[in-house]
Amino acid sequence: MQTGYYAATGGMVAQFNRMDTIAANLANANTIGYKRDQLITGDFARLFKTVQSELPIENQTEAGAQYFNRALSRVPQITDAFTDHSLGALQQTSNTFDLALGKEGQFFAVNTPQGVRLTRDGTFTINDEGKLVNKQGYEVLSADYFQNKTAITFTPQETLVTIDKNGQIMSNVPGTNQMVATKKLMVIEPQNLRALTKEGDNLYKPEASDPLTPITESGSVMQGFIEKSNVNAVNEMIALVEANRLVGMYQKAMDSQMNDLNRDAIEKLAVARK
Repeated sequence: MQTGYYAATGGMVAQFNRMDTIAANLANANTIGYKRDQLITGDFARLFKTVQSELPIENQTEAGAQYFNRALSRVPQITDAFTDHSLGALQQTSNTFDLALGKEGQFFAVNTPQGVRLTRDGTFTINDEGKLVNKQGYEVLSADYFQNKTAITFTPQETLVTIDKNGQIMSNVPGTNQMVATKKLMVIEPQNLRALTKEGDNLYKPEASDPLTPITESGSVMQGFIEKSNVNAVNEMIALVEANRLVGMYQKAMDSQMNDLNRDAIEKLAVARK
């Protein structure tokens, strides 16, 4: 069996996956609140040495043992994928309903047809019904939503709106400049960031077992700001060039395995000697 050919093939597939991820990051370099994805490349032999004393199935079952009863190879493969939740740069817009979160791992909550979803994109607006919504028109949830199921709404007479660092909304009494507390934004800090699933539209699906308990004092809400993507376009372009070159190298290795080595085998090893 030409193990070198299969190793090169596996390496090429891994780089194709890297290129797909890098392309997605670059496409969202200007998406507000976007968090870059990253892949980790390894090989099975190295993984085996790292965890050879552990089995992936609880109670060291026979099914778990079968996981390791396979031929070890050094074929490069994607061993893990994760989302980098580090903060992006904050940009001031001075818009009343542009909101950013100044701490990692915190999210606004919106109500979608598929259920509650989380987002870092705080470019909110008021719809025709006076409700606070995001770009897709999904209602932005208040801290007491799970108890009262009521939306954050504003009347045309509420011309002054302020939102403090904990998400408390203050608006003026109609016809005056007196400010009173109304609703409070729901800010969520998931128990396990790795369990979040990206769903498109810059939304995350939380783990089903996560209680989604609102933070009482988040201290991170910034009114009049947006959080830009944490994608560094220069670094992503460098990684894209690297992945592209590796694909070319693997292609040459595959060509050598299939053509040069096979030709030598046919011309030299298979010669019938008298």
